[in-house]
Amino acid sequence: MKKNKKIIGLLVLTVILIFVGKYVYDMHINHNFETITEGKVYKSGVIPPDEIESYVKEYGIKSIVDLRFPGTADLVNNPEIPAELTAEKEAVAKIKGVNYFNNGSDQVPKPENLDSFFKIMDNPDNYPVLIHCYHGIGRAEMYSALYRIEYENWTNEQARQGVRALVKFSSFDDGTPKGEYLKAYKSRKQAAAEKK
Repeated sequence: MKKNKKIIGLLVLTVILIFVGKYVYDMHINHNFETITEGKVYKSGVIPPDEIESYVKEYGIKSIVDLRFPGTADLVNNPEIPAELTAEKEAVAKIKGVNYFNNGSDQVPKPENLDSFFKIMDNPDNYPVLIHCYHGIGRAEMYSALYRIEYENWTNEQARQGVRALVKFSSFDDGTPKGEYLKAYKSRKQAAAEKK
């Protein structure tokens, strides 16, 4: 009986260590970088200015869409410090052929944010594009889902399910502001068809 408890304890500890290790890797080493569409769209959290160029070169990124500041007023979870934004913008300016777009957004986009985003994404010269926010798991996920709906013809539910490995218990779950926004979102094609 004692041996079984020890084995179970070790298994639980191993699982916890795996999750902690993945979190540390994703947040602090890989910056929640993820491919949305190979060769076209990527998303991430904040990448330190001295590391941006390596991502740009590795993935051929031509444009960076920064969803921070003025963005959310959520200074606890998204401490968007103006000096950090300026440092990123300056770092990108030093990389030849890369555009920097600031489109500060709340967790649920406003119409003006969508207009700016679609203007960027409608221009084929801007691709490949990196979309990022502070953590890479809220706004960057939201705009990645909107990209998939608008440009890849994903359904709203496919896009909502595609933002996270586990939608249940996430900020995109049923009943959450982001989950409900994605479920109710009407693409530009849908909106145009309804006007006819």
